[in-house]
Amino acid sequence: MKGHRPLRTIAAPLRSAADPGAPTLSDAAFAEFEQRRKRATINDVARLAKVSKKTVSRVINDSPNVRDDTRERVNAVIERVKFKPTPQARSLAFRKSFIVSMIYDNPNAQYIVTMQASVLERLRGTGIELVVHPCDRKSPDFLQGLRDFIEVQRPLGAIILPPLSENAELLSLMEEYETPFVRITARPGDPGTSLAEGHQVVSKDRPSCRAAAEHLIALGHKRIGFISGPAGYASTVERKAGFFEGLKAAGIELPGAYRLEGAYTFDSGYQAACQLLALPERPTAIFASNDEMATGVYRAALERGLKIPGDLSLIGFDDSPIASWISPPLTTVRMAISDMGRSAADCLLSDEDERLVELESSLIVRGSTAAPA
Repeated sequence: MKGHRPLRTIAAPLRSAADPGAPTLSDAAFAEFEQRRKRATINDVARLAKVSKKTVSRVINDSPNVRDDTRERVNAVIERVKFKPTPQARSLAFRKSFIVSMIYDNPNAQYIVTMQASVLERLRGTGIELVVHPCDRKSPDFLQGLRDFIEVQRPLGAIILPPLSENAELLSLMEEYETPFVRITARPGDPGTSLAEGHQVVSKDRPSCRAAAEHLIALGHKRIGFISGPAGYASTVERKAGFFEGLKAAGIELPGAYRLEGAYTFDSGYQAACQLLALPERPTAIFASNDEMATGVYRAALERGLKIPGDLSLIGFDDSPIASWISPPLTTVRMAISDMGRSAADCLLSDEDERLVELESSLIVRGSTAAPA
């Protein structure tokens, strides 16, 4: 264990040479413990060393606020009972845990899995664990549930995923509990607002969505369908703004029937595509604001006998694994989800109070786009 001095197994009661009056380690107490044949807990160490649990935690964390004879006695017990501290045991002295929480309410399962894996990659070897906390922002006890979670876990910090990263009440709750946090978002918070507090990891979606529009226009498409993300996401606003900037620069304006809102889910992409492909003059191309909705468009096109890209060009967003698995492979905007997760973990591991990290996204052209027939 880091910071612990090599110690001998103790076969007889130990009395500190530094303090002859210090409590001894009783063989009888150890014998009773060993008869129970259970894994040692911090309670066992505290009882056997005759100190408080908080003192044990201080020793585990190499706190200087422990007398040498007490530290020696506690370390002796730890070695003898083979105690392996949990994150909760390590946290007692500081009322903080060795836990980072990832808080989310997002329907995109692949996004969550990729983000979680990249955060874990960064935390590996630090002694800090990741606890994921899904929640429902529409629930009446949403904030109370988060308050209960923070009070119990006392995380070292929180990584907050969209759209919760845009929730000012949640961020105020983090501030109330003095919990450092990182916002994962598509745009920086306005200075002077709660959205500008703490760390921010920002995906720059707008320029790449403009590039997606320019790509379709360069191929000759003018009748284009657009499926946005749901309200409440900064990414919905930024992706739509970028795409429509590209259309406007080319003098193209989409009628309302060609603009539909999705929910970043397969089903919502499918339903939106069904509406778009049922129009008297159906679009020759569709931009779906994430890959999961784009796969729903694939299904709707297949059911109608439409070939991609011969009859319909399609662009998604994220560059999730499915983008290269489907046939033809999906032209999409690559968002650096893994880089965002790693950057978020780095922010919490740093000594800085606030950090702004901006990550570029880029258009990846594959086989789902071509000139209109």
